[in-house]
Amino acid sequence: MNLISIVYGLFLLSVLGIYWSIGEQKLRLWVLLIASVVFYISYQPQYLPLLLALAFINYRLGIEIGQNTSPGEHSQDWRISNLEWQYAQADWNRRRLILVCIGVVLNIFLLFGFKYLIPFLKFALPEATITSFGLDTFKLLAPLGISYFVFECIAYLVDVYRGAPATGNFVKFATYKLFFAKVTSGPITGYHQFANQFKTISFPTANIISEALWLIARGAVKKGLLADNIGIFVDICFGNLQRAGSTDIWLATFAYGLQLYLDFSGYVDIARGSAMLFGLVLPENFDSPYFSTSIADFWRRWHITLGDWLRNYLYFPLGGSRAGLERTCVNLMVVMVVCGVWHGAALGFIAWGMIHGTALVVHRLVDRISNGIEFLEHFWQTPIGVISAWLITQLMVFTSWIWFRLPSLRDSNLAIQRLWGQPADAQFSQLVYVEALKMTQFQLAFILATTFVCMTIAYFFKRHLKLEFNWHLKLLLVPLCLYIVWLLAPQGSLPFIYFDY
Repeated sequence: MNLISIVYGLFLLSVLGIYWSIGEQKLRLWVLLIASVVFYISYQPQYLPLLLALAFINYRLGIEIGQNTSPGEHSQDWRISNLEWQYAQADWNRRRLILVCIGVVLNIFLLFGFKYLIPFLKFALPEATITSFGLDTFKLLAPLGISYFVFECIAYLVDVYRGAPATGNFVKFATYKLFFAKVTSGPITGYHQFANQFKTISFPTANIISEALWLIARGAVKKGLLADNIGIFVDICFGNLQRAGSTDIWLATFAYGLQLYLDFSGYVDIARGSAMLFGLVLPENFDSPYFSTSIADFWRRWHITLGDWLRNYLYFPLGGSRAGLERTCVNLMVVMVVCGVWHGAALGFIAWGMIHGTALVVHRLVDRISNGIEFLEHFWQTPIGVISAWLITQLMVFTSWIWFRLPSLRDSNLAIQRLWGQPADAQFSQLVYVEALKMTQFQLAFILATTFVCMTIAYFFKRHLKLEFNWHLKLLLVPLCLYIVWLLAPQGSLPFIYFDY
């Protein structure tokens, strides 16, 4: 069920009508759960029992981890000596640690089995063995959204281990896990952040409804109108690297950076807008990342919920920045390699993660050096320093997308090699610009530049002038945006990119 479709619009309206016509909160949970089950069945009905079983296992583990079975608190039970109570607490803490480790390993094992086992076997086994077992042609389709599903489960178990209350309501937990707005591509949402909203849920005001509809319409424009049209050129260019010239590959690299951002942030806008109509708020996932002036700032703005997860459940447990500069750099590299592996099993994703890890390490070292040299510390705050930092950061970010878009090292290395001094094949230019896009290379570059300028203007008005459309204007723009998408979006819209991750 494509989020940019009439079918999804009718589905959303139907669920909303039933949801708000019911006054009892328990029944509303059931409505959301059933709707989410129907939504997931429209994609992959065969994996629904697996996800429900995984949700139930994590639900039960959460209860066991959160249940205090130690023999009472010493202050309330004078019959237990202080030493006995301390032993009981130590035994219970060990049991809780074992349970949370079992839960984390189980979730990672499931994720590894679906996303990484076959690629790992192809990499590790001899070619003859791979061919004899048919692994060279075998592909295992992973459950849609499994990476987000697993990361949310791990976060829930660790939060309960750290002291957050475990839920005793499986319907609420399953609704949280399968909520149709976020199940396929996030954003990664904490259970308590989601579930606590049901305590004070109320019918959205006119302002909230207009904001929700505006988010949906804006997301549709980002995804259907901009990302999908840009994606046509990206797919053709990266699919014909041998024929593409250096200028074409640079254009495709810049275009893919825009496509990825518009596609993913467009999906999140639709997801957040849909949730707001149910009185729920999903976390933001993007904050104008292409205007970051450092790689650290970029990761505070790009895929925010994934960055938060990596900090809270990996970087900080590894020691964060508390154990000295050398250990901090090692931790940053480990976190970013894990981030790369999370996106996929190909070596290109690992290379992408290592590039970002190296960039974070370099930024940390430059920051440390700059703090000790007054001239450098002042330089990075001047307009020239800010612009230089932005250019360096975005050049690194956009060029690293090549490994992300072409996770096969053979393809990504070829693209890197052809970034300089390579003329385009005449047939390539005819195929891409004349037949497929019906525009010149210059016109395409102008459209991409205009798109980025529009993003810059929107960023300036929102971040610096604090100006936004009022809710009346947003409501007026919603039907116009949806009509433009229906009229100008390419037929057979491309799937959301992050469905693959």
